[in-house]
Amino acid sequence: MTANGGVSFWYRETGLPARRPPLERPVDADVCIVGAGYTGLWTAYYLKKAQPSLDVVVLERKFAGYGASGRNGGWLTGALAGSPRRFARTHGGEGVQALQRAMNETVDEVIAVARAEGIDADIVKGGILRVAHAPSHLPRLTAQVRAARAWGDTEVEQLDAEQTTARIRVDGALGASFSPHCARVQPAKLVQGLARVVEGLGVRIYESTPVTEIVPHEARTPYGAVRADFVLRATEGFTAGLAGERRTWLPMNSSLIVTERLPGRVWERIGWEGRELLGDMSHAYIYAQRTADDRIAIGGRGVPYLFGSRTDDDGRTHATTVRALRDALVRLFPAVRDAAVEHAWCGVLGVPRDWCSTAALDRRTGLGWAGGYVGHGVATTNLAGRTLRDLVLGADTDLTRLPWVGRKVRRWEPEPLRWIGVRGMYAAYRAADRAEMVGGRTTTSPIARIADAVARRN
Repeated sequence: MTANGGVSFWYRETGLPARRPPLERPVDADVCIVGAGYTGLWTAYYLKKAQPSLDVVVLERKFAGYGASGRNGGWLTGALAGSPRRFARTHGGEGVQALQRAMNETVDEVIAVARAEGIDADIVKGGILRVAHAPSHLPRLTAQVRAARAWGDTEVEQLDAEQTTARIRVDGALGASFSPHCARVQPAKLVQGLARVVEGLGVRIYESTPVTEIVPHEARTPYGAVRADFVLRATEGFTAGLAGERRTWLPMNSSLIVTERLPGRVWERIGWEGRELLGDMSHAYIYAQRTADDRIAIGGRGVPYLFGSRTDDDGRTHATTVRALRDALVRLFPAVRDAAVEHAWCGVLGVPRDWCSTAALDRRTGLGWAGGYVGHGVATTNLAGRTLRDLVLGADTDLTRLPWVGRKVRRWEPEPLRWIGVRGMYAAYRAADRAEMVGGRTTTSPIARIADAVARRN
């Protein structure tokens, strides 16, 4: 029987962590961080490393790593969390290229810190493959490779069918792109290890402490307020639950399944010895990894959005989503047709209205934030932590001049407009994928172009 929810499969190996004590009374601090996921913990880490005397408090409504940081697909990727064209409108091509270089370097930064701090998170830097498995995918693949190179990801390369199959035998693969700037991680091990390291540096982490409202120099909870010079919001997909933030970022749902451990004979048919991360060129794309214990974890959007910006119940996902992900898995790898799905779960990621991440600090109010990673948060959170460190310390650095810093983004539409728009958008993308898989179509379906226009992603 498939386990469903329980936060995520990643915690089956580590076990759910024992809860740290909650906040019991009002306290003062130099910096208060709301959210103990990757963003909050990386920010705390870099602040304490830069200035050990800082009193840093982290507030978390459940436990460190409860949200996307403990549920994601394990893609530590240098991909930009946003549209290069949008970033270029304010900072030009050179600004985008600087952001891309920073993201590529961030992959190595996370790996280096994990190694230095003794965090064993099953990290393998095998790069990432995005596979084209329908004729209509190839023109998009070529265009994406050209665009990536133009925006500064100069090491991305395009592979033909034979080169792709030599790495991983995806059924019907016609080609792929490959970038070396990506690594597989076990998300829960990374976030739990980081929480332990941060606590060891003297950061106070209060769990089971929901923040209901953030105001200048204060984070309010049912147990009292934390007053601080700086209050940093690091709540990503749960941001809509804060007072006044309902329409700031949309909580986009993403779901995953993981197979049972696959025997050697199956891996002989699939390949995948390099442990690359795997995506495809579908509009409603998938993301996958070969786990450290030889399973396949594969994810996709599932039910993309719940009315009123609601979030899931401890990762439980819909049976229809589980079936759809299993169908996608078997379509890519017929050799796993008889493999059992052992666990399914879901989580939310933060999506700004322009689909571009932001990091900012208002020194007048002391309020700062980072997020809106649109699914590319495992690496971008580290860049966010270093950027917020520099902003808090008042340093003018290469990081604080990157295009995503201080972006102004309009709010999402009120309900029911955003529910209709998001659900309609992903229904259109799925319809476009179905149309492109029939009859050898070699061009992108016009349905997808309509969905792109509705989403305003470019």
